[in-house]
Amino acid sequence: MLALIAKGETYGYEMTEKLQEHNFAVVSEGSIYPVLMRLQKNNFVTSILRKSPNGPKRKYYSITDEGLEELERFKEHWERLSMGVFSLLEEGEDGNDDVI
Repeated sequence: MLALIAKGETYGYEMTEKLQEHNFAVVSEGSIYPVLMRLQKNNFVTSILRKSPNGPKRKYYSITDEGLEELERFKEHWERLSMGVFSLLEEGEDGNDDVI
């Protein structure tokens, strides 16, 4: 979610669409809003209500400096984790060890 918001101000439904475009499993707006509230509570994002051209006001989310720092921490953690998983999977494919 932070990576999406870091690309530019966005609102909940738009995030749902973007996640689906990136092949995430079915993501509902109902599952996004609790995450957004937690991000806001931790000062990783801010929100503002803006007029919508198609109906009621929308809450737009923007990333904060703290959010950018958290995103960088996550990327570093994810890189280490994915390298470990990839290493284990490669080990199994080479026939060295049966991992799966």
